Amino acid sequence: MTKMTRRKFMKDSIQSSAAVSTGLVGSSLFASCGQSNSSVGVVEAIIPLPIQVVIDDVGWWSGEDGSEYQEPYRTGISRSHVPADYQAIVDLGKALGIQPQAATVLGEWDKQNILRKVPHSTWMGDKWDNSQWVGPWLEEAADIINNNKDNFEITVHGLGHEWWVDGKFTRAEWADDNGVMRPKEILEQHLDAYAEIMHQNKLGELPRSFVPNAFRHSFGVTKGNDISLAQLLAGRGFTQINTPFSSMFNSEAAQYGFFGVDSGIMTIDRGADFLDWNIIGGIPNGEIKGPTCGMHWPNLLHKNPERNSEVVARWVKILAPYHQRQETMLAKNSVEFQQQLAHNKLSKLKVADNAIKLDFSDTKNVGTIASNEELTVKVRSENELDFSSENIKIVSISSQKSNNSMLYNMNLEITNVNGAVVTFKNKS
Repeated sequence: MTKMTRRKFMKDSIQSSAAVSTGLVGSSLFASCGQSNSSVGVVEAIIPLPIQVVIDDVGWWSGEDGSEYQEPYRTGISRSHVPADYQAIVDLGKALGIQPQAATVLGEWDKQNILRKVPHSTWMGDKWDNSQWVGPWLEEAADIINNNKDNFEITVHGLGHEWWVDGKFTRAEWADDNGVMRPKEILEQHLDAYAEIMHQNKLGELPRSFVPNAFRHSFGVTKGNDISLAQLLAGRGFTQINTPFSSMFNSEAAQYGFFGVDSGIMTIDRGADFLDWNIIGGIPNGEIKGPTCGMHWPNLLHKNPERNSEVVARWVKILAPYHQRQETMLAKNSVEFQQQLAHNKLSKLKVADNAIKLDFSDTKNVGTIASNEELTVKVRSENELDFSSENIKIVSISSQKSNNSMLYNMNLEITNVNGAVVTFKNKS
């Protein structure tokens, strides 16, 4: 097999993902929107597509691309990382009212050199020494994360990102170039070590979301294994995997277009990133075509960390409009994202007789670990409306003027029903 560099792999994945992703938004919307011209005028309702922000390769302290001498690619930028780089993620989350997923590599957070005993996790093997990266910056970054949990979600990415044998690596930590899962007994050790390093740094328990290194992943069981990686993760309480379907082996088995359910875990198509993995301070542009806005940590940062806020502001400008549109929303966290994504694809919506009629029967049977008991519906109307329901709880309603009409954002809570009706009338 011809060796594929990280740059070429990412470029090919982005091009393929762009082709796969085109039309996803449209196809899902047609299954979850309705419109009527009733006694209160034209009313259109949509179960919007949620978008989650996922930032890869967080956690390194060295920015150096060490791939030419069998160290990790890391972030590939020309400086070391600092606590301000973690604050940039928090600032993005606060500005948008979301909890970005930080797909985190924890090897350089290892204070006690436990990775000496974890096979295939580092290029040093049993001589692993992380002393150069142990210092007060660890506590500073941990404080930033712990004090801003609504705007920073640690997501498992790995320990060292690659897989080393006798000091030489292959891609990647959780699966090989053919998407074949690494031996499950060793992956269990990697997960145990990840949890232990989190405890060393007082970062909490093992997360519930996962992004595979280098996007090497397979949907379902792979050759030589009796369980899938998803099943292994499900046993640890994980609920979500995020990866481009263009590079995921057996992606055709994903049941619902831009997501599939593998051993109870929602596996989501990441689609195409705006920028290459090691571009620092770049200008994002383009259109998000699916449920993920993926990026790599350098994409959010500046060469001078004191100017990170300038780059964050550019991303806010790109992303904020997706929350203002009727057909999309920015998910505030992973739980809301998973629930809304299932409803967007599987719940049925119809507008008729001054009522929004919802059918949850398919969504109830999707089989994900995450509960699907909440959803958001966006309603556009020519007039100001009042809403009520006898069989579903309206948790909150907000509104804004948009293009000479009213756009309502309605949060609903489902309680043991397969369907519901929300009625509307002109505001008195």
